[in-house]
Amino acid sequence: MSTALSPAHASFVESVEYSTMAPSTRRANAILVVVMLLAAAMAALAADVLVAEAAAEVSCGDAVSALIPCGSFLVGAVAGAPSESCCRGAQGLRRTAGTPGARRALCRCLEQSGPSFGVLPDRARQLPALCKLGISIPVSPHTDCDKIQ
Repeated sequence: MSTALSPAHASFVESVEYSTMAPSTRRANAILVVVMLLAAAMAALAADVLVAEAAAEVSCGDAVSALIPCGSFLVGAVAGAPSESCCRGAQGLRRTAGTPGARRALCRCLEQSGPSFGVLPDRARQLPALCKLGISIPVSPHTDCDKIQ
């Protein structure tokens, strides 16, 4: 013979059990519930921030593609200033890297991929000023990407 209670009876038993609890036990349970709700809310908020920052980052492939028009300037194949299409690509890339995390990821990408494409460090240093990027990050093979804000 089963001793299972119907849902209505189970609810009644729970309310009787709760009403017979000592006030200090009820208070402790209430505090525990509030703490658990706060923890869940904070975890949800932290997850939203991480997702938003990850979504804002530019992939390394997209960054390299945006700078393809700058290739001849960056490797020293042409004299003078970079082309208008190069500067448009660089400016667009600057706009997409809107968070510190995105800028750090972009820095690491360019730091790693630049030498493999034969980018001359002096030309890379000139690009922000010539394309009016308005960045204050020093462009150098020795830039510490983790310090970029």
